Amino acid sequence: MRNWFGNDWNWIVAGLAAAIVIPVLSFVAAMPIWIAAIIGLLVFVGLVFVLAPRGLFEGLDARVIGKGRLEFARDLLNSAAPAARRLEASAAAIGSKQTAKRVSHLAEIAADVFAKVEENPESAGTVRRFLSYYLPRAAEVAEGFAVIEAKRQPDAARLQEVDLVLTKLEDAFVHYSDSLVDDKLDTLDTELRLIQASLKEDIGR
Repeated sequence: MRNWFGNDWNWIVAGLAAAIVIPVLSFVAAMPIWIAAIIGLLVFVGLVFVLAPRGLFEGLDARVIGKGRLEFARDLLNSAAPAARRLEASAAAIGSKQTAKRVSHLAEIAADVFAKVEENPESAGTVRRFLSYYLPRAAEVAEGFAVIEAKRQPDAARLQEVDLVLTKLEDAFVHYSDSLVDDKLDTLDTELRLIQASLKEDIGR
């Protein structure tokens, strides 16, 4: 599953590493157990910090972007992250390969939107409705499909109806993901017009 702003893997890996280091130092290197334990503890603590997931918008200067905009984007992504996890998890619970593939695609698009907003927090407003409405609704619909499908006698018509909604949601997801790219293209178009105006003024063409 994707790392939606952090998980416990750094603790798990650090614990495994320490569990390996201590007996190796104690039995293979013939080191006193208390010294091996201290080294194992240092390895554990070091790996916990080294492997800790990167914080959301870590490294971005709030003074350049604006503290308000950064907080808005952070709150929006943090609020939407549980729905993104549910959407991704629901794909594994769906038996229909075609529908499971569609739900997985929705989760991939959502992850792409998260990455783009984290790269450019100022774009958060463009996908506000996507993150606050369409993403949670998509998770609910996908989970609903899995529930209907799990019945001993699933309602085929209802499954088809839910799958149709997922198809339409897929179009909406693509639209919002592409809208983030369109914002960059608008900036590029403005730059091109300015460059062309400067060239015409300076060299006549």
